[in-house]
Amino acid sequence: MRAVVYREFGGPEVLTWGTAAVPEPGPGEIRVRVRAAGVNPVDYKRRYGWVEQYYPTTFPAVPGLEFSGVVDALGEGAEGFAPGDEVMGWTRTGAYAEYAIAGDVVAKPAALSFEQAAAVPVAAETARRVLTELGLTAGETLLLHSAAGAVGQVAVQLAAALGATVVGTASPANHAFLRRLGAVPVAYGEGLADRVRAAAPQGVDAVFDAAGHGTLRPSVELRGGTADRIVTIAATDAAEYGVPFSAAGTPSDVVRAWTAEHARLVADGRLALPVVATFPLADAAEAQRLSEGGHVRGKLVLTL
Repeated sequence: MRAVVYREFGGPEVLTWGTAAVPEPGPGEIRVRVRAAGVNPVDYKRRYGWVEQYYPTTFPAVPGLEFSGVVDALGEGAEGFAPGDEVMGWTRTGAYAEYAIAGDVVAKPAALSFEQAAAVPVAAETARRVLTELGLTAGETLLLHSAAGAVGQVAVQLAAALGATVVGTASPANHAFLRRLGAVPVAYGEGLADRVRAAAPQGVDAVFDAAGHGTLRPSVELRGGTADRIVTIAATDAAEYGVPFSAAGTPSDVVRAWTAEHARLVADGRLALPVVATFPLADAAEAQRLSEGGHVRGKLVLTL
């Protein structure tokens, strides 16, 4: 099969467009014909070897966590789906390929394109997981770093739906966009803590860091000098501040339930998660370069 493969850690140049063996489904497994694959920051972090403690790599490796596609074959005892069913979710063998073994998978709503469906699983699960870990409730104020990114956008909407106030950091070019989503925008950079205090004089009850660049020091300051109720998905210096790093661990049954729920919300127009650019699978290196550069307002998707 055609696939994107890397055989060593490094920059986008280690990604090669070539062939790989078609994975065979084992007992209880489902093989899918991938139609679209989401591109996420964790993809380039795995390519560099930065998150081996959470996602250990065996070379040669196929990148990609999330996909949409069509059920192609069933392993012995596999249930719940039949060949030809349109599905979406997570892969065990890498999504940047023509075929993949499905992990946590749900039916794709007919109203969603394959491109839109592939954009949902990772960003929505990550946002939901961290908000759950923070224990955010109605009436509280959340400080959300990198609010205009894909995870941030979902988190803004889910937190607002809970009845929380969201103060979101972003570049000034994204402030009007964040207001439309329901957040109070503030610029990041020098003087951030003072700007957050002005935007939220009632104080900050919890902090969701999806940026990871110079965010934890002012976050701890705004929480009164404590790391309590601060969670990061991006900061490499989290341990220095005593801040937990959230990477995975949601039980499979919960992941499937959340993915199905988030897909319905997007299909019904109640959750916005725009696909801002699509690339042919062969151009995966270019898509990861764009992702690594940051400032992407939404999702990047590879198509097959």
